[in-house]
Amino acid sequence: MQPTTPTHTLIYQADKQQFLLDSDRYIEDLLEARYQAIVGKRVSSQEKVSWKNSLQEMARVLRDERIPATAGIGIELFAPQSMSRIDFTLSGFDAHGQKTIIIIELKQWSAIKLTDKDAVVLTQLGGGLNEALHPSYQAWAYATLFEGFNEAVASGEIRVLPCAFLHNYSETDNTILDERFKEYTQQAPLFRKGMVEREKLQSFLSQHIQQGDNQSVLQQLISSRIGASKALADALAKLMEGNREFALINDQKLVFESIKNIARAAAPGKHKVVIVEGGPGTGKTLIAINLLVKLLKTSMAIKYISKNAAPRHVYKAKLTGSMKQTRFNSLFAGSDNFHDMEQNTFDLLLVDEAHRLTEKSGMFNNKGENQMKELINAAKCTVFFIDEDQRVTFRDIGSKEQIRQWAVAKGAEVHEFELTSQFRCSGSDGYMAWLDNVLGIRETANTQLDTKSYEFKVFDTPEEMHAAVKLRNSGNRARVVAGYCWPWNSKTDTTQMDIVIGDNYQRQWNLASNSMVWIIAPDSIEQVGCIHTCQGLEVDYIGVIIGPDLIIRNGKVVTDAAQRSSMDQTIRGYKTQVKKQPEETSAKADRIIKNTYRTLMTRGLKGCFLYCTDPETAVYFRSKLI
Repeated sequence: MQPTTPTHTLIYQADKQQFLLDSDRYIEDLLEARYQAIVGKRVSSQEKVSWKNSLQEMARVLRDERIPATAGIGIELFAPQSMSRIDFTLSGFDAHGQKTIIIIELKQWSAIKLTDKDAVVLTQLGGGLNEALHPSYQAWAYATLFEGFNEAVASGEIRVLPCAFLHNYSETDNTILDERFKEYTQQAPLFRKGMVEREKLQSFLSQHIQQGDNQSVLQQLISSRIGASKALADALAKLMEGNREFALINDQKLVFESIKNIARAAAPGKHKVVIVEGGPGTGKTLIAINLLVKLLKTSMAIKYISKNAAPRHVYKAKLTGSMKQTRFNSLFAGSDNFHDMEQNTFDLLLVDEAHRLTEKSGMFNNKGENQMKELINAAKCTVFFIDEDQRVTFRDIGSKEQIRQWAVAKGAEVHEFELTSQFRCSGSDGYMAWLDNVLGIRETANTQLDTKSYEFKVFDTPEEMHAAVKLRNSGNRARVVAGYCWPWNSKTDTTQMDIVIGDNYQRQWNLASNSMVWIIAPDSIEQVGCIHTCQGLEVDYIGVIIGPDLIIRNGKVVTDAAQRSSMDQTIRGYKTQVKKQPEETSAKADRIIKNTYRTLMTRGLKGCFLYCTDPETAVYFRSKLI
């Protein structure tokens, strides 16, 4: 199969000589006009100022006569399989005639603060101190995208070299060069403010671009076919080989093979949408990861998507054996970045936890129209893995009905599969039915749980429960989680305790530095995780703290959204909505709270240990065990 995915978009292209002329002629206005013409959207005044300042600095750098006048210049180049834009590229030939592209990440930063997160710093952005990727990591990541998805680069015909230029950052401040960033600064050298640093950058550029190309290398890069490289696909397949954790059994294998054939048959005008429904532990994510790895070898443009960050980061780490950034990062993405995507950009999108999809995207929930629509439009084939009983926030709207509606509007052929075999909770479908009944989600015949088939215990104190889970943490496979009824004070002050119950139990929520991979991070047995750290994931034993948001009174399940922490974003807007639509909002909040505990209590393969802050609730759960 030879996919016909779009080639790269480039906003500005010229040679060095023309760029130097344009830099003296309000280049920011020229870029604005071209961006609007090509992308069809306006740019902010802040971005125009950024263009003006950074490109003036690059003009000063390029006035070095050692850099050929006919070297190619590209500004705002869209990276493959991404809506990210590369600030500046320089093209030409090195001393041996090798076609070369230098990627330059431009920043106006003047200072940073360190964090415990890999490749993440704090800097002044958007009027405050916010997290941002280290510039050398960013440049390196762009280079790996080209190596993995651009045919000319993957074949070795074009070499891509990354670097970063922080033209406002003092050369005497070495925080940006901290030892923790060494592996990225070695691969993507970083240059700062000042004449000495500018000369270092000029030397770097002139060393690797010794002959101009009249933009031919740049043109070849942007017109080269986009698709996964054989090297990337082979490397990922090798990582999966022999890994039992990714083996498919029973209906998982049948569904996998069916989707594989459907995806291969998809094409523009022959769009396919696949819905895979299944409860916790039925293997939805396993199928998605296998499709990613196996179909990548057919040169498909493909991504694994999840709204929640934890599943994609954990499965990437399980595949690669590393929780640090790797060249496979670009295969995993969130669902917020497809509202600007051109149609048919991808051959296949694998959307895990599709019930978590939302209407709007972006930090302020103000971008796009509907994530289901956008994901369908962005690919020839979109596969949605869904369990509607795991919608756990007010914003979650992912449903089979909506997916069908958007698929029909697209003219896509819809295929549906259901996974029924339960491989979590000791393979006990009875446990799932019992949970639905005991949590008041729906009535089932399973009113009592036989703890011989699945280990379920109710503890008198949280410290006893946590100790029992810790005792079973063999191979880093046991965790404690809770409903979000306590504030996350330790997020900004690591000396603070979050979950305080009685005189003897004090724990912190999952640390901010490893929240995305908390469930597999060493020593995280000492903390307590929330729904966002474990949804879509599993351990052998799970300990669950049920807070005051779910209690039992007279044998009935009673939920109270007001008992959730004010920091809990899952029920954001509850107080306002309940005044306008009290019955509808209360019912929605009731289901979210029940779904949350259902999800938390189904993370354990071998057992679930429970502590309830309300004594009557503990008595109720004990009465349901045999």
